Order: sequence, then C-alpha cells, then structure tokens
Amino acid sequence: MSATIDLLIHPRWLIPVVPDNVIKSRHSIAVHDGRIVDILPQSEARIRYQATENYELSEHALIPGLVNLHTHAAMNLMRGISDDLPLERWLRDVIWPTESKHASPAFVRDGTLLAAHEMLRGGITTCNDMYFFPDDATSAFAEAGMRAVIGLIVLGFPGVWASDVDDYLRKGLAVRDKWREHPLVSFAIAPHSPYAVPDAGLKRAACLAAELDLPIHIHVHETTDEINESLAAFGMRPIARLERLGLLVPNLIAVHSVHLDETELALLARRGCSVAHCPVSNMKLASGIAPIPAMLRHGINVGLGSDGAASNNRLDLFQEMRQAALLAKVGSLDASIVPAHAALRMATLGGACALGLDGMIGSLEIGKRADICAVAFDSPLMAPCFDPISHLIYVCDRHQVSHVWVDGRICVRNGKTLLQISDNELLALASLWQTRLV
Repeated sequence: MSATIDLLIHPRWLIPVVPDNVIKSRHSIAVHDGRIVDILPQSEARIRYQATENYELSEHALIPGLVNLHTHAAMNLMRGISDDLPLERWLRDVIWPTESKHASPAFVRDGTLLAAHEMLRGGITTCNDMYFFPDDATSAFAEAGMRAVIGLIVLGFPGVWASDVDDYLRKGLAVRDKWREHPLVSFAIAPHSPYAVPDAGLKRAACLAAELDLPIHIHVHETTDEINESLAAFGMRPIARLERLGLLVPNLIAVHSVHLDETELALLARRGCSVAHCPVSNMKLASGIAPIPAMLRHGINVGLGSDGAASNNRLDLFQEMRQAALLAKVGSLDASIVPAHAALRMATLGGACALGLDGMIGSLEIGKRADICAVAFDSPLMAPCFDPISHLIYVCDRHQVSHVWVDGRICVRNGKTLLQISDNELLALASLWQTRLV
C-alpha cells in the first residue's frame, strides 16, 4: 500500500551536494510537511508514494535551493543608480546621500519585495540580508515566502533608522522578538564593518551574538584603503582588531575578505570563521580578487554572495558561481582550482554552514527542509550535456531555473514567480521609486 505525501518530483538528474560530486540519475525526491522524506529511484517512488502534487521534470537537474550569503535586498531600488566608480566615491558621493534622503520603511519593503522576486526567480531560496528597517524587510520576505536571515545592523553613528549603537541594538532585538517564531526567518548581528563601529560597539555585538547564538555578519578587508585607514587609526589591520575584540569566532561571516595575508588566513581558519565571497561586486568596484584557493587550502568555509543590486546590478548566484570558479583559475593560473562541484557547494552548503543552517538546508538529504531548485536542460543552447554539474556552472544561467520550492511550497512554476504581488505591480513600484530617487 502506498503512503500519501504532499509532493513528488521526478527529475532527470538529482544533484544532492552531499555526498560531494554525486549525480543521481532518474531518482525522485519525496516531500511531506515541508521536509524531504525520501530520495529513491523513480520506479520505486511511483509505487511507494501517492502524492498530492507530482512534477515530471524529465529534462531537468534538481539541486538544493541556492543560499545568497550576503546581500542588501532593499538596494534593488538603486540598481544602476551610479556605476563605474570606486567603492569610497560610490558610497560617499551617491549611495549614502541617497539613503539619507530616501531610505524609509516603505523603501525597504518595496525594494525587498523586488529583490525577493529576483532571487526566487533565480533559484535563491535563502538570503543573508543586511539593511536598515529590518522589520519591514522581514515582512517583505515573509510575504514572498522566502527563507531569510535578517541582519540587525549596527553603526557607530546616527543613520536613517537609529541614533547610536545602543539604539540600533535595542530596535534590532525588538524586531527579533517580534519575528522569532516565524519558520522561515532567523537573525544575525550585523555590525556594518570595523571602520563603521567603535570598539565598544563591536564588543557589544560579539557578546550579544554569543548570548543569543546568532551569526555575526560584517564587511571586512574589502579594500586596501580600509586596511590602511585601520593601520593609521588603530595601529593594526581590521582582522587583528576583530581578534582583539573577540569577534573572530566560528559564527563570524567575514564578507568580501579580499585582502588577506597568510597570517590572517591561518587565523580565520583556526577560529572557524566563514567567508562570504562576492566575486562580481569585488570586480565591479575594483576591490580585488579574493584569495579563494588559499582559503580552501586553509580549510576556511566559503559561501557566495551577490552583494546589493546597487554594486552588482544582479542578485544572481549562477553568475557568482561561474565567476568564483573562473577568477580562482585565472588568479592562481591553475585550471583545476575551484572545479564546478566546489562552486556549487559554495552556493548551497557553504552558505548554509556559515549561517548555522546546514542541519536544515544546503543539500538534498532525507530529513532536511525541502528548499529545492529545478534547472531546465531542454534547450538546444544546453546541448549536448556530458556532465550536468559542469553545465550548471559553465553553461546555465538563472533563466534556466524552472521551478523553486521553499519549505516544500512552490514559489516558481514554469519560470513564473508565484507572489501575492504581480509583475506589473512590482514594475509600478520600481518606476515610482526611480522617479523619486532621480
């Protein structure tokens, strides 16, 4: 007698990420109550289970939902507002003045909805966000049905949302208390960067993260100017300062980490820290090429992030996977560095591990939540295919994503995002904010 479940998916290939570099041909995945309950050959699945929903994806690869380890979702409303500038000028002359004038609860909610639509459409089921007005960002992610880790941002100076470190933390913790029971929402302590938060604020952030068992999400070693300014102000590089203040802990997510020497790499590895690698943003802002081969050699966990749409222009982890692999190869002059399966792991399980969510997501395993992405291989542009993992990194882009499930609930079907808000409404919101920002 067959068991009744919610969902059966029958792809051509199932790529679980765990075990590494494994491809299961003609296997099905069974889902019930938002959880993966079985992975088995399709012939057996059709006998063993009776599903409410069945998806026959005969020319598709099934992978874990992608994890965007670093983004500023609301900045989708500033996509392309100022391009081709170095980071310091970009921030000082354009981004910060625009935020000071326009950032608001409505700005954050609308921008986050636009970003959630883009990420889901590209197979991203989880993101690690950092921005102002986190209550409104959380509301937008919840409405979209996307899994999100909400960064409770901390700055050492007044901003559009709070006045000082104490105010940022007080308001952030209130948001956490409000949303802490939501099944798709979790939180991180997010001091913006070592240069934007004083010692006392960084210490408080570290203590709170330890007390509440939350990740620490922070930009660090993004540019050489940041390092030189730290040397001038504190007599040490930012990583050394974070070590002195107690922030180099296993739940630290060091975003960018472009300029690291061997001592710093060894220290991050020894402390069990993770890195959010943002290759496209690093290239676009001319920040440099992160030493990913050296990080992997030291055993540092690496995930992939898009950064915000204002500094990347796309929230697209297929693009990030490809660029992470290619940059590592050209930077090291070693074509075997960061093979396709390693780039896929960064975009899935690497991000999940950094967020402490690897027991729930990041791979297709029995018992994990059903965050799943289907990629179509049914176009002549994709043929022939000798290795579907290689194809995912070097051939596919986000337009091949056909179906996406978060916690077992379908969010993208046949390439169409299933949100409460329509595409036309999203376009109207984007147009409205473009007029205001101009």
